[in-house]
Amino acid sequence: MARMGNTPVPIADEVTVDVTSDNTVTVNGPKGELDLQVDDDLTVEADDEQVVLHRASEAQRERERHGLYRSLLTNVMVGVTEGYTKELEIRGIGYRASVDSDGVLELALGFSHPIFFVPPEGIEFSTRTERGNNPVVVVDGIDKQLVGQVAAKIRSLRPPEPYKGKGVRYVGEHVERKAGKTAAR
Repeated sequence: MARMGNTPVPIADEVTVDVTSDNTVTVNGPKGELDLQVDDDLTVEADDEQVVLHRASEAQRERERHGLYRSLLTNVMVGVTEGYTKELEIRGIGYRASVDSDGVLELALGFSHPIFFVPPEGIEFSTRTERGNNPVVVVDGIDKQLVGQVAAKIRSLRPPEPYKGKGVRYVGEHVERKAGKTAAR
């Protein structure tokens, strides 16, 4: 059985980690600052080179949380140093995406009206439109959960349909196609 929770989380040179008495870990890096509230059953030890999580007992709940919070802490470390990106491809005739000067994403997805998507705090949008290729919306941020949630929300505005493949999909996502109707004989 894997013991991922016992593996220390390394701290990069440009990152500072602060652990408070209420088990809140504050990580500050070049891209920003994130907080992680660790479960009360775990203890957090941080020095200059690594952060280690310890559990008090071998209870099922504590073992489950041990690996979970170690992974969440790793995500926070990567977020403040490198950040996270999700790319969405828009397929369909007349489907477009653009970002205005305020950072608001404007989508034309075949409805009678354009859709304006205001980014939450910590999220930035950009678009790539190349001749001959489908438009791509890029979602950037330091919080992995928030980047994934915003990308999923944009995808849910017009999910890819199985007959023509039109809609919003993740770059590289495979959509299973259906045959459709056949002509009468």
